[in-house]
Amino acid sequence: MTPKYTLYIGTFVHLPREKTGERHELAIHRGALWVSAADGRIKGFDWSISNDGDLQDLIERHGWATEGSNWAGGRPRVKVVRAREENNEFFFPGFIDTHIHAPQYPNAGLFGILTLLDWLKKYTFPVEKSFHDTRQAHTVYNRIITRTLANGTTCASYFATIHVPATNILATLCKQRGQRALIGRVCMDRVETTPPDYRDPSPQESISLNYDVINHVKTIDPHGTYVKPIITPRFALACTEPAMRGLAALAQEYKPPLHIQTHISENKNEVCEVECMYKMKYAEVYEHFGLLTPRTILAHAVHLSEQERRIISGHRSKISHCPASNSALGSGLCPVRYLLDDDITVGLGTDVSGGYDASILENVREACLVSRLYRHTDPEIDDKEARRIMLSVADALYLATRGGAAVVDMADEIGGFDRDMSWDAQLISLGPTVEKRPKRWTDDSPVDIFEKEEKNWPEKIEKWVWNGDDRNVSAVWVHGKLVHRRGDEHGKCCRHGWKWVWGAGLAGVGALFVLRRMRS
Repeated sequence: MTPKYTLYIGTFVHLPREKTGERHELAIHRGALWVSAADGRIKGFDWSISNDGDLQDLIERHGWATEGSNWAGGRPRVKVVRAREENNEFFFPGFIDTHIHAPQYPNAGLFGILTLLDWLKKYTFPVEKSFHDTRQAHTVYNRIITRTLANGTTCASYFATIHVPATNILATLCKQRGQRALIGRVCMDRVETTPPDYRDPSPQESISLNYDVINHVKTIDPHGTYVKPIITPRFALACTEPAMRGLAALAQEYKPPLHIQTHISENKNEVCEVECMYKMKYAEVYEHFGLLTPRTILAHAVHLSEQERRIISGHRSKISHCPASNSALGSGLCPVRYLLDDDITVGLGTDVSGGYDASILENVREACLVSRLYRHTDPEIDDKEARRIMLSVADALYLATRGGAAVVDMADEIGGFDRDMSWDAQLISLGPTVEKRPKRWTDDSPVDIFEKEEKNWPEKIEKWVWNGDDRNVSAVWVHGKLVHRRGDEHGKCCRHGWKWVWGAGLAGVGALFVLRRMRS
């Protein structure tokens, strides 16, 4: 019989929806949380659970029987999964990548000394052009989904290429692999700025080709449970005026309107070319053609003027901050605090392959670093203001979870551990405390936890952020379903760990239930 719930036991770390002061603060709970097998949503939690007896009382109070118990007596069964304290494990919400170019993954780490516009010509357009080959598309897309899931990304807003069949493959794979995704066919039709062998044939086709992708996505996932279409004009320099106007209208044909994603103000040379071409500010271009909506995601936003920030805020459009890419391509330092000051919703994006790593955690730390360095762009920023504009670890983790969820319009669905939210989560393992590790311990965790910080969860979270990587991601769930487990060897450990919890472990929860029933 399929368990009715999965009962998660251990330490839970997330960011509350609202901050109580100037900065976000981690919420750290220890106890139990249960998720429905029917819809993958959090149905309850009890932070008073502190020992085996408390756990057994919880199970009996709800009338449950642990999976594997021989004496269920018709009671609903629950599977128990534990974050092991001895391995410094904790549950954390899945990351949301609000800007990533799936076909560019083979180029991750390749940019030489080039900046944006030259890099597009040398690296990006050639690799994207190759996706007319659907075998290439399947191989690369399957791999980037694997890589992002392994890094704890449970939801991603993907740019694909101009090719409809390849874009549909990306949507199908995300659905099959269980990763939430916004899937966008890249639209680019401007003759003078795009390669002759890699562009849409006309503004009309730049618009109409999207229907094939939209229909495919809605066919394989009618309710948008996992995948949704997103209208994707590459950026103002690659699209004609009729195409941008038509794409904005296309998004409005649906109820609710489709999401839109594009780039804005990434590189100073790009900004100058846009202003020269359109005789208006970058944000004004998108506003003029109807592309700024509450469901629009604008990537980068490094060099926006105050006026442009007000325009974006007024339309309630969202921004994807891509600090690793901005640094790698020498694009600049984005003033994230000023975006937030203007009431603009901000999430994080890897921007593979301008970004060299498909890890949102890498962009959490890069976001912190960029916020520390921004003071050097303006001599009038004093020490007090420099401290104010810095992002703390908690601030950056908020962008990676709650912020990203708001960017993709899923703030009530993902990004935290509130009741009725979807269980989109990671199990993070930092490994045993150094002084307590077995002599033959072979764990490859890049994080070392010492006895002095063993009970200090805020410090352990900081060490994870600054030192951790995919080797610390033991398991990932989306909609309550396991979609990634690190390595075959660790997979066996996970399975044994679950048996340990509901079998002989925790003083034998299953055994305790039987024993108490026999004594009553």
